[in-house]
Amino acid sequence: MILSRLLGAASLAALATAAAAQDGSLTILDYPGFEEPSFHPAYGEAHGEPTYSFFGDEEEAFQKLRAGFQADITHICAGSVTKWTESGLIEPWDTSRIEAWDTLDQNLTGQQVGGETEEVYFIPTDFGSTAIAYNPDEVVEEDVASLEVFKNPKYAGRMALPDNVDDAYALAYLATGTTDWTEAGEAEFEAASNWLREVHPNLRTYWTDPAELSQLMATGEVLVSWAWNETYPTMVEEGRPIGFQRETAEGSSLWLCGYVNMKDAPGDEDLAYDYVNAMLAPEAAMPLLEAGFGSANAAALGEIDEATLTASGLEQIEVPVLAQLPISNALREQHAETFEMIKSGF
Repeated sequence: MILSRLLGAASLAALATAAAAQDGSLTILDYPGFEEPSFHPAYGEAHGEPTYSFFGDEEEAFQKLRAGFQADITHICAGSVTKWTESGLIEPWDTSRIEAWDTLDQNLTGQQVGGETEEVYFIPTDFGSTAIAYNPDEVVEEDVASLEVFKNPKYAGRMALPDNVDDAYALAYLATGTTDWTEAGEAEFEAASNWLREVHPNLRTYWTDPAELSQLMATGEVLVSWAWNETYPTMVEEGRPIGFQRETAEGSSLWLCGYVNMKDAPGDEDLAYDYVNAMLAPEAAMPLLEAGFGSANAAALGEIDEATLTASGLEQIEVPVLAQLPISNALREQHAETFEMIKSGF
């Protein structure tokens, strides 16, 4: 039943995207919220707004595309680039057509950002931190100076982690002494998995989106959480008590997302490049930041003062960073399978 509905939706979507291609429009498979016109103003001014289809998580997007849905570009995060590259669903970008290529933050691109090939399959556009969000009225600041706070019995039952395998393992690797997960072996994987198993009984829940987490923290159900940095400015704006600890004794975590170029896409490829260039343009940097996202264009972000960056939870930090760069598909599948077992209590 589910498969038939999915295939039926995919067939309808294929017809819709084919029609869209005829009038030269662009179809984007994306996370909800990224349709905001101020994130890509130059594109809207030149072409009008593209067509969007949304997904809840990347596995949903991946399966949707494999079932026949057609899009021109898809928004994914770097940890899964290898999987997407090996799937044959995407094709390389021509970096000579990416206007900000030379000013992208090299800490975000990474040597293996296109997988194990020299071709570039992923253009980073947005990034942020995952850090400890906490209620400063009820949580001692010294307690959140270390990731071991998630084992602290004082806050048992009032803590949360994201229901996101990459963020969970980034936390666990950092907590167990690994700051480069691309070099993680079996021993490091087992240490991280065991840490998550120890933390699991202390959790109130695994949150699925920042709005849910903000509500949990606003009501006091959750006092400490591993959180994306957009939670911080959102709760500040609402007048809620919130602290955001990016620098811990073990280090800091950084997530990175961007766009992949779909193979055999139905639309005009020129528009795909126009859209990515608009996302990376200097005038998009501040709107992204106000929403809690950093621009991967280092030159554009460098024009923004430190106080504004700090207000969005993206100030400069002085501790080791685990960047969620691409990892092997085998390791990521191992993460995903084990994380599901841990959440089930195994």
